[in-house]
Amino acid sequence: MSASASPRPFEGRTAIVTGSGQNIGRAIALAFARGGANVVVNGHRNQAAIDAVADEIRALGVRAMAVLADVGDPAAVQSMVDRAVDEFGSVDIAVSNVSTRLHTPFLDLSIEEWQRIINSNLSASFYLAHAVAPLMKEKGWGRIIHISGVDGFRAIPNRAHNVTCKAGMFALSKAIAVELGPYGITANTVAPGVIDTTRDWTQYPHFANGYGERTKQIPVRRVGHVDDIADACTYLVGAGFVTGQVLHVNGGDAMF
Repeated sequence: MSASASPRPFEGRTAIVTGSGQNIGRAIALAFARGGANVVVNGHRNQAAIDAVADEIRALGVRAMAVLADVGDPAAVQSMVDRAVDEFGSVDIAVSNVSTRLHTPFLDLSIEEWQRIINSNLSASFYLAHAVAPLMKEKGWGRIIHISGVDGFRAIPNRAHNVTCKAGMFALSKAIAVELGPYGITANTVAPGVIDTTRDWTQYPHFANGYGERTKQIPVRRVGHVDDIADACTYLVGAGFVTGQVLHVNGGDAMF
C-alpha cells in the first residue's frame, strides 16, 4: 500500500526509531506518528529529550513510549523491543539512526575508538534488526531502515571508522533484503547529504564558516532539512517493492 493512500497509512503499526530525541530521528518519529503509527522513542543519555518527543507524538493522537537504552548493547536493544511488544503488541518498523561522527586522522585512530564507533554506528543496526526480524517474519510484514550517509559512498578524510560503518549499513540492508524478502520484510538505506542539524561543530572543521559556501556546491542550492529524511523513510515504509536499495537524499550533491 502506498504511503499516500490514506491520511494515516501506518495506523495499527508500531515503529522504533533509535536516536530520536532530536534532529533526524525526531523528525522520523513524528512523521510516522502523523501517519498513525505508535512510536518507541529512543535515546542514550537524555531522558527529558525523548520524553518531550513522546509527548509530541501523543499530541498527534497516537501512542508513544520513551526508552532510554544504549543501542550498542544488544541486551538493551532486546529489552527495548520486548517492552515495545508488551506495550503495543508488535514492532513493524525499525529505523537505526544512531551515529557518532568523530573527526580523527587514521594514524591517530586508537583501537578503542575504532571498536566503540563500529559498535555504536554499525553493530547497533544489526542488534535492532536481529531483534525485530522474528516478529516481522511472524506477521509477514516489516520495514527495516538504516540511516547511513554520503560518507559511506564517498569517503571523507579523517573518518575511517564512520566511513566503514556507513558503507556497512548498506551492505547489511542488502543482506537482510535477500534473506527476509520472502517473508514480507524490506530493508533499505537512506543516505543523507548535508542536513541542517544540531551537532558538535568541533567534529566538522570543514564547516568552520557555516553552510554558506557549501550550499553553493549543491544543485538545489540549499542544505537539507530533517523532514527531507523523514519523507524518505515514510516513502520506504509504503514502498513494498523497494528493498536492498539506498535512497540518497542530498539535493544532487552526489549522484551515484
